[in-house]
Amino acid sequence: MRLRAGLTVLWREPTQVQIGTDPRWAVVLADLSPSAARALTAVPAGAGEREIRAALASEAVERQEADAILGHLGAARLLVPEHRPAPRSTLTPADEQVWALLDADGDSSGTAGRRGRARVRVEGLGRLGAALAASLAAAGIGDLELVDPGLVTPHEVGFGGLTRGDVGGPRGAAVARAVREAGPLVRTATARSGPVDLVVLVEHGVADPVRYDALLAADQPHLSVVLREASVLVGPLVLPGRTACLHCVELYRTDRDPAWPRLAAQLALPGVGRAEETTLAMTGAALAATQALAHVDGRASVVHDAALEVALPAGWPRRMTWAPHHHCRCGATVGR
Repeated sequence: MRLRAGLTVLWREPTQVQIGTDPRWAVVLADLSPSAARALTAVPAGAGEREIRAALASEAVERQEADAILGHLGAARLLVPEHRPAPRSTLTPADEQVWALLDADGDSSGTAGRRGRARVRVEGLGRLGAALAASLAAAGIGDLELVDPGLVTPHEVGFGGLTRGDVGGPRGAAVARAVREAGPLVRTATARSGPVDLVVLVEHGVADPVRYDALLAADQPHLSVVLREASVLVGPLVLPGRTACLHCVELYRTDRDPAWPRLAAQLALPGVGRAEETTLAMTGAALAATQALAHVDGRASVVHDAALEVALPAGWPRRMTWAPHHHCRCGATVGR
């Protein structure tokens, strides 16, 4: 057994130490002998049980107290089995450390394996899409399809690893090069190749029903990201037939404003509202990456039946929710 990697042992007072800082797992050991407190603060990160006992013995801590300390650490699930590092892990050492903290048995290899086998398509590779693709590559996604027929503009330099040398070239190829630098093990393609684990649609103004209807018909999970005049909307993440779809959202908007379909049709026209402000692009990319990784990891996404809206100048996410609409034919209302 070993102490979970990434946990810091902090001295609180002569007879107290704190292990970790996150409220989800931080533990305070109180009523220690001063020598035990000194010994624990000297324990290296990720120390094994033998190293912890050796540190306690070096301060002449009695065996009974040492057993009690290790018992408390075990009961708090701060001691986990020793794991051999996975060969050619798709996660960076920093990501491995954090995801090992979040895993029940302290082993990030399951997360690395799922991400390494995953295939994600990003459609729309402007500032936000390029930053999103680079984030997914760095986080260990094994295959990325990068779809955008446009050319790199000077406005996009610096996002997702794009450089001035990329300006004027095809966006798909430029972002593919950049993400391979972010994640050396990632495999890239610049065209659609059929079903994937998740499609992320990065759009402007409004979600295009032609695109999401085709994904619904193909039973393809997809995440909508829409950049608007001074806000970005991340979600919903649609599981066809199980969660509210984008057509459900449009029906709710039409319920509130009967003119919405006419407005949406105009917003979907090419060239309307294509600006991607710096902080919205980066915030949207981070939120979209977090939700895409939740889907790949098999965790619950906070944008099932919902979306996160970030509006300037506040810049903080507001969660909006929608149940499947009773007039929608997506099938998600069945059984609810």
